[in-house]
Formats: sequence, C-alpha cells, structure tokens
Amino acid sequence: MALIVHKYGGTSVGTTERIKNVARRIAKWSRAGHQIVVVVSAMSGETNRLIGLAKELQAEPDPRELDVIASTGEQVTIGLLAMALKSIGIRARSYTGAQVRVLTDSAFTKARIVAIDEARIRADLDAGQVVVVAGFQGQDEHGNITTLGRGGSDTSAVALAAALRADECLIYTDVDGVYTTDPRIVPEAQRLRTVTFEEMLEMASLGSKVLQIRSVEFAGKYRVRLRVLSSLTDADMPLEEEADSGTLITFEEDTQMEQAAISGIAFTRDEAKITLTGVPDRPGIAYQILGPVADANVDVDMIIQNTGADGLTDFSFTVHRNEYAKAMDLLNGPLKAHIGARAVLGDTRICKVSVVGIGMRSHVGIASLMFRTLSEEGINIQMISTSEIKISCVIEDKYMELAVRALHKAFGLEQSVGA
Repeated sequence: MALIVHKYGGTSVGTTERIKNVARRIAKWSRAGHQIVVVVSAMSGETNRLIGLAKELQAEPDPRELDVIASTGEQVTIGLLAMALKSIGIRARSYTGAQVRVLTDSAFTKARIVAIDEARIRADLDAGQVVVVAGFQGQDEHGNITTLGRGGSDTSAVALAAALRADECLIYTDVDGVYTTDPRIVPEAQRLRTVTFEEMLEMASLGSKVLQIRSVEFAGKYRVRLRVLSSLTDADMPLEEEADSGTLITFEEDTQMEQAAISGIAFTRDEAKITLTGVPDRPGIAYQILGPVADANVDVDMIIQNTGADGLTDFSFTVHRNEYAKAMDLLNGPLKAHIGARAVLGDTRICKVSVVGIGMRSHVGIASLMFRTLSEEGINIQMISTSEIKISCVIEDKYMELAVRALHKAFGLEQSVGA
C-alpha cells in the first residue's frame, strides 16, 4: 500500500462537524491499508482572530511573540482531529511542528524549512498510527517557534511528503481542483484533470489562490506528486473515485504528447505601477533605481524601460499594491534627485491578466491572438511581460473581468481540457 500525505485547510476543518467528516475520510484511506500523514491548518478565521488580539496590544506585534501566538491555532486543530479519529476506532497521534522537528531558519512570520526529522513519524506509521501534524509551523535552531507565512500549511504538507518520499500529497480544499480560470468570473471555466508544475507555478504567482506558491516550488524541486481535490464531497465516496478526482499536478513528461496551447487565464488585482519619467539613459540606471527598492524589501514584478532620442528614458515597474506606498515614499525622497528623474508617477488602478500554458512552446500566434482579443474589446495594454509559457499584460483594473472572459473564450477554454 502507499504512503499518502493529506492536507486540510481552514475551511475543511472550520467546525467540529467538518472535522468529523475529515476523520471519516481519513479512516477510509487508513482502513484500505495506506499509511496516512495528515497536515492541518487552523480552523477558518482563527489565525486572523489571534493576530487581531496581538494587534490590540502592539500596533506592530513583535515577530517572535506573534509566531508563538499564531501557531496555537493549528495546535487546537491537530488535537481535535486526533480525538475525532480515535472516536471512530482509528489510532492516531498529533504533533506540533516542533515535536516533529521541522527545523526552519529564524525569519519569524515567514520562516523557511531547512530540514525535517521524519524518524518519529515513520515509527508511528510503522506501528499503524495515523500521524496528524500541525501545518504552518516549525522551530529554529535556538528552540523558538516559527511560522511559515500565510498558506504555509501547504508548504508543510509538501515538505513532509518530500521527506517521507510519499507516493502522493493530496491537498484538500473548498474547491474540487484547478480551473481554467476563476468560475466566479467565467461560469464556463473547466476543471483541469492535469496541469504541470511549471504551469501551476505560473498560475500561483499570477494570482491563483488554489495553492501557495512556495508549496508548488517545493513540490517541483523534490518531485512530489500533488493532487488538489475537494474536502466538501461525500466522505464515504468510493476510494478509487476519490483517488482519481480533482487536478493532478505533475511533470511535463507525464502529460499528453500534444498539450493544449493554453491551460488557463490567471489574473491579479493586487498590482500597482510606478513610472519614473525623464531618467538619464546611462549604464547602471536600472540598478540605481531598483537596488534601493530591493534593499527596502519591496518585490518588483514587471519592468519596462523606453529609451528616447533625447538621451532620457521612462522607467516603469510594478509592485504589490500593499508595498506601493513604501516604494513611492522611497522614490520621491532623495533618491529621485540622485537619479535625476523628472517625475515619479504612480497608478494603483491596474491589474495583470495572463495566459499560461506549456503548449506555447510548440504553438505560434498566442501573443497575436491575445493582443487582438484585447484590442477588439477596446482594452489598452500598458505593459507586457513574457516567459516561455506565459504572457502577461497590465491593463486598467476596470477591464479585468471583461479581459478574462474574452480571453477564455478566444482560446476555447470553455471546452473540456486536460482530459
């Protein structure tokens, strides 16, 4: 039989009734002979509640103490789930990240996993136990509790699957897989049966909320087979049916020979654009602008530089909207005069829409069709960025839903894909 890692998010364990359903689902897998490790998040809303309490005492909570507080949400869930399993005759044992010995660095609130000691888990599995582990957390070399940042339970699950060399990691969420785009915007969106790690990584970085980006990176690096499926289905559905449901995230060599040109349309509203006008066009100017921005821990996404005949250039880039004010304050300070820019302009009324697909490598005309579709809808493109398997455009945010619907139809994604 197989070693399977299950991961359940906050919605899946949001009530004691849902925890009972999760226990029934796990019991089904365990009774079929599989070794099961379960990673859980805090109950939905609990982490926000805990952070809110901290902010009532400190406007900017101390990161170390915030991790101590935030990690307790998962500790409650693992205990409740272990109890639920025991109540239906399944032997189970719960562990915090520190008890497992999930070793991380010391970057509180956004720690990264360094190593996992899987010996204790293996011993319990060999003894016939279901192991329930708190996601989102670990411990640094000094014994401090750390957390992995929002969505970190996905990363915990994938990291454990990699350390245990699990046959598959099942990510249970409140959706039944990865779709060609958000069904709330395009009701005709189709669920993908398979998607490659490259495509999923692009989708996650471009706004898809199904999986946390670090978990996809981890899975791709350590070749962990991932499957996204729903925890809201009947817990007693046949195991064979459940094991083949959802979306399998796998490797390009495992997919069809002739992959569809485009697998999905991704988008994000969380973008802001900054433009420095009249910048002297000289070697090193890009570094002089973006070096201090990077030093301020502001992530930059798309970049465009236009050189004029007068020896001046306009330099534009996008940042996350949450970091827009910090970047604008930095650039409007002494840095503006140092660079010699004429003006610093900002725009928070933008969004990014992208087409993603490994089939772009073997299909021509993708960019042409994308640009023509947006043109026919009267949507102006402000910035363009490309990679081997994606094309992204910055447009006014009021056109985002129109652009997504138009592109989804233009690329024929309302038809069954990924089968």
